[in-house]
Amino acid sequence: MRSRFAAVIFDLDGVLTDTARFHYLAWKEMASGLGITIDEAFNETLKGIDRMSSLDLILEHGKVQLPLAEKERLAFEKNEHYKELTASMTRKDLLPGALERLDELKTLGVKISLASASKNAPAILEALGIPGYFDSIANPALVARGKPAPDIFLLAAAPLGVRPEECLGVEDAEAGVVAIKVAGMQALGVGDPKVLAAADRVVSGLDTFKFAELFAEWR
Repeated sequence: MRSRFAAVIFDLDGVLTDTARFHYLAWKEMASGLGITIDEAFNETLKGIDRMSSLDLILEHGKVQLPLAEKERLAFEKNEHYKELTASMTRKDLLPGALERLDELKTLGVKISLASASKNAPAILEALGIPGYFDSIANPALVARGKPAPDIFLLAAAPLGVRPEECLGVEDAEAGVVAIKVAGMQALGVGDPKVLAAADRVVSGLDTFKFAELFAEWR
């Protein structure tokens, strides 16, 4: 029997690779320059959130108000630092099971798309050596609302010619899981079941399951 899923739509950070540590280092340095202290626990609240929204959360955390032009400058400088940190990434920086699951989906004939809030995602895919696996990559600059709104996942699915109910979204962030569900898709969470309680299924990593088995259970 054919799988109910025609496409799998991945988030990038925390699912296929761990760039969260690079985001954290870049945000921490920027915040420190403003006299704001952030830790790894606070960084968890930034997962799945776009750059300007993340900056707003940091400024709110530090009770700092800045004009838009200054915020744009800080966001740009943070991103430049982040790109410097990620420039040395290779396929070795893929998380365990990521390459195997991408290969499996290609073998199954399931389409693959990316729904990342990061405008740097195409460059990171290139560094990881995996852009050829993706049938589409959603451009976050084209969506009016970031996660937890469903826009980025719907945009990722559109070029594939599939309906939302035929898509499985894969996310490590609570905001991303909510976005998947609001989009009318099934959600596979990667990480802490307590944080990702809204997901239809939660796994600890991409190396702990096979899509073929998961699809069989969800027919």
